[in-house]
Amino acid sequence: MTKRNAPRVETFGCRLNIWESEVVRDHASAAGLNDALIFNTCAVTAEAERQARQSIRRARRENPETKIIVTGCAAQIAPDSWAGMVEVDHVIGNHDKLGASAWQGLALEGSGKEIIVSDVMAVREMAVHMLDGFSAHTRGFLQIQQGCDHRCTFCIIPYGRGNNRSAAKVQIIDAAAKLIDSGVSEIVLTGVDITSWGRDLAGRPRLGDLVKALLDEVPGLARLRLSSVDPAEPDAKLMKAIGEEERLMPHLHLSAQHGDDLVLKQMKRRHLARDVVRFCDEARRRRADVVFGADIIAGFPTESEAAHTATREMIDRAGITFLHVFPFSPREGTPAAKMPQLQGDVIKRRAKMLRNLGEERLTRFLENAVGSHDQLLVETGNRGHGRTYAKMRLEGDFVTPGMLVDVTIQGRDGDVLLARRR
Repeated sequence: MTKRNAPRVETFGCRLNIWESEVVRDHASAAGLNDALIFNTCAVTAEAERQARQSIRRARRENPETKIIVTGCAAQIAPDSWAGMVEVDHVIGNHDKLGASAWQGLALEGSGKEIIVSDVMAVREMAVHMLDGFSAHTRGFLQIQQGCDHRCTFCIIPYGRGNNRSAAKVQIIDAAAKLIDSGVSEIVLTGVDITSWGRDLAGRPRLGDLVKALLDEVPGLARLRLSSVDPAEPDAKLMKAIGEEERLMPHLHLSAQHGDDLVLKQMKRRHLARDVVRFCDEARRRRADVVFGADIIAGFPTESEAAHTATREMIDRAGITFLHVFPFSPREGTPAAKMPQLQGDVIKRRAKMLRNLGEERLTRFLENAVGSHDQLLVETGNRGHGRTYAKMRLEGDFVTPGMLVDVTIQGRDGDVLLARRR
């Protein structure tokens, strides 16, 4: 759906930012900032910040009189740096952007270059926002937790998001029901570390408890998807749901990061390579059609050729299909930035090798899908995603976005499966 008379929000980074951009758009619109340009930034890599700055400069050239507001993780971590850009009018922190008061303050006539950034580490509760739908998405991204208690040596995100805090189960269920009532066909549970959901709640429920409750108590929910799973925390009830709940989509994206145990320890990850393989084997045993994606970092400091090879071997052993490869980028303020760094050309070469491996594995998966049956969620222009998150294009007559269509896979066009109604 499209929201009229709403400010333009340009989103960088993760699914969580997509969800939060909708909250930002609603608050800014309610405050009368419909002509503003808002940039919801990401800090996971230096490249993400570079792209945001480039977009801001271009926006100022094209809109010399428009108010430009910067928020998101990068703005939270280094607000003065963003405020120092001549193109930027205001900076709002990650916690502040989700409340109405900051936006109302910026709407006041004559407000100068304000920096509204609270101490995110002091935040102990998570605000729950009820959204009617998404302006550019037929899938709804529902935030169930915020922040992270872990301190991986390469990651700056906890300093932009704060510590783990969970939304209450009843509030999540209410939000999911409202999204379904608005016409959303699929809900994606998202957060910084969703497998930590419930640790700070009474009774310490687990993610599997929430999944089961959502599927039981929101019968109109046709498809439920998880954004990312930490293989260090297998949840018995979640594994049970994977095997028994057809409405839980058979696609799991793992925060794997690497396949060498020494590198994983230097990263301060809480799992070893065998844990990733064991997780995938167990999920596949319970559900034969499950497909895995993974975040992988190439060229972490001190990574040897043998360690790089171990990552390739782990990907093969675990049977991972969708690879999201990050060339290592040192983030100021993290321990990994102080470690001995690899040469840039080495990092690029290893990242390319992993991406090539990912392309090979994806091609094999898509070719094997030809002739099979699936269900397509049509998103735009007869395109969308299947149950395993494979991209699909529906051949034939135009179908209304948001519809779920049972299809037969007839071929592929690059990384897109070609489907027809069945």
